[in-house]
Amino acid sequence: MGNYSRHEDFLLLGFLLGPEVRILVALILIAVYLLTLFGNMTILFIIVNTNRLHTPMYFFLGNLSVLDLAFSTVTVPNFLKNLLSGIKTISFVGCMAQAYCYFFLGTVEYFLLTCMSYDRYVAICNPLRYPAIMNSHVCVQAVSFCWLGGFFSVLYPTIIITQLSYCKSNIIDHFFCDSEPLLKLSCSDTHLVRLMAFVLSSLVILCSLVLTVISYAYIVSAILRIPTGIGRQKAFNTCASHLTLFLMTTSVSILLYVIPSEKSSLGARKVPALLSSIVKPFLSPFVYTLRNDLVKGILGEIFGQGKTIVAQRLQKLLPCQI
Repeated sequence: MGNYSRHEDFLLLGFLLGPEVRILVALILIAVYLLTLFGNMTILFIIVNTNRLHTPMYFFLGNLSVLDLAFSTVTVPNFLKNLLSGIKTISFVGCMAQAYCYFFLGTVEYFLLTCMSYDRYVAICNPLRYPAIMNSHVCVQAVSFCWLGGFFSVLYPTIIITQLSYCKSNIIDHFFCDSEPLLKLSCSDTHLVRLMAFVLSSLVILCSLVLTVISYAYIVSAILRIPTGIGRQKAFNTCASHLTLFLMTTSVSILLYVIPSEKSSLGARKVPALLSSIVKPFLSPFVYTLRNDLVKGILGEIFGQGKTIVAQRLQKLLPCQI
């Protein structure tokens, strides 16, 4: 095949925007990123500091918030740098690290969502046995499997990608180092790594989908047997947030990584990737906050206490009226 040179840097093409539009997009992205940090850190804060939320469901949710914080941080800061400075280069090592972290965190997310669907199944279908089945030891083991499973499942394909020769160009038609536009730059035979990536992504996404559908089939059957409408509504509310987030994640990922890449252009992949890496981590805490009465109640208590403390301190600072 001859000798091929490896580019020291890649150029992330991103979105072709004018200067004014680029600044506007950057400002919107900064606002979304800050709200993502605030929302997920708020969820983590109330879970850690509220005894009522020390349950398996919120243990998984806390890990999901950590995941969303990391997921958005993998892509957003570098994307912001490209928009604001106009310097779109990324080093070879940085590109490979970004690609690895993106797919590692995405895999962990599916494992976590699957564990959460099982948790909801046990809570609704076996409520009396729930504390025994979903004990702290089981939850820690499940979360450890999610993180370690994601770490090792993506490791070998990433190692193969780092060994490929990239001689066609150094321009990646994306706003981050996604696998498909990266592989299109390679002069090496990429059939094996493409097949491996397709099989792994299909297994992770479709297996998670099947297990979640089975869990919710039992959940819906159990909910329909509840005699009162209030009981059915309460049972449904305990899993509505998880179901909403799972459908958001799965629909985007199937478009990106299960449907063969030949059927979609690289440009068409940018918008779903934007939704997956930026919009979804931003929406996740609001989905759980707005659809969860317990979380809304605790937030109301925290803000109420905060107002009271501020009012008391202001009262002490004000001069005494005679």
